[in-house]
Amino acid sequence: MSKWYIGAGEQNDIVISTRIRLARNIEDYPFPCKLDTKTRTALNKKIGDAVCGRENLEFIEMKTLTQPQIVSLAEKHLISPEFASSYDGRALLLSDSEGISIMLCEEDHIKIQVMKPGLSLETAYAEADRIDDELNEKFVFAFDDRLGYLTQCPTNLGTGMRASVLLHLPALTACGQMSSISSTVSKPGLTVCGSYGEGSVPMGDIYCLSNQVTLGISEKAAIDNLKTVTLQLAAQERTARAEMVKSIETEDEIFRAYGILKSARILPVKEFMTLVSKVRLGAVAGFINVKPETVDELMISMQSATINEEKKKNLDSRERDIERAKQVRQRL
Repeated sequence: MSKWYIGAGEQNDIVISTRIRLARNIEDYPFPCKLDTKTRTALNKKIGDAVCGRENLEFIEMKTLTQPQIVSLAEKHLISPEFASSYDGRALLLSDSEGISIMLCEEDHIKIQVMKPGLSLETAYAEADRIDDELNEKFVFAFDDRLGYLTQCPTNLGTGMRASVLLHLPALTACGQMSSISSTVSKPGLTVCGSYGEGSVPMGDIYCLSNQVTLGISEKAAIDNLKTVTLQLAAQERTARAEMVKSIETEDEIFRAYGILKSARILPVKEFMTLVSKVRLGAVAGFINVKPETVDELMISMQSATINEEKKKNLDSRERDIERAKQVRQRL
């Protein structure tokens, strides 16, 4: 089965992907941080048995994976960086397409995640909600009439939902508007950060826009709010791009970046992300005959641990940079 990110979604000139996460805890069990490894392992198996057959998910105990495999999962956004930091008593449920991943015994017992290409908030939520209902048939979730779903982190109380979109915003970045945008989107309860979540540094002009408020708001209202702001930012980015691509300097930057990627023999990941961002802009603007989704797939598959995992070798940084350059030359 092809991976979820191989394909074009709505608004994909700006919106790379959509993600919905639902955090749930099972009543009468302490939070994972208060459970010993044996109890967490048994609980993971119980949850896996309840949903794997119905959703055709693979049950993976994190302790069975190599470090490159674990880091690669984080690079693909299938698990959180925090989940990757420790594998004791943790498990993952993963679909063939990698569009569904369920983290077990991270900070909460269950974290359902659904990813889709482009802007697809309603579809992604519907899929996550269906899995949530299936699990709720087997387990009683910790819920309070006033506080909503109970989670280890107070910032997730209520809906327990984090909805996010990955945005490619090279023109707004070049115009120096991202700082003011970050301030503006905080007013309706949203936040902007790097693609790997809070605290991460944006690379390749890619930003994660997500909801911050989970208490006192419905899932639909949160999704509608996020979608509205996403469409507003997309409109601003398109206006800024329309001016930006009129410049011969911008066109020159795009073709120089494309030339380097088509010719380089050594390609560090930071340089790759900077150059491929310009190529994606050129692809959307019609300067270069490359599909944006091809660039998006490269952004995922050319990360360091993912290259090691694909090659089944523990390549050092120089060897990875050589391999990255080789694959980019072949695939662009």
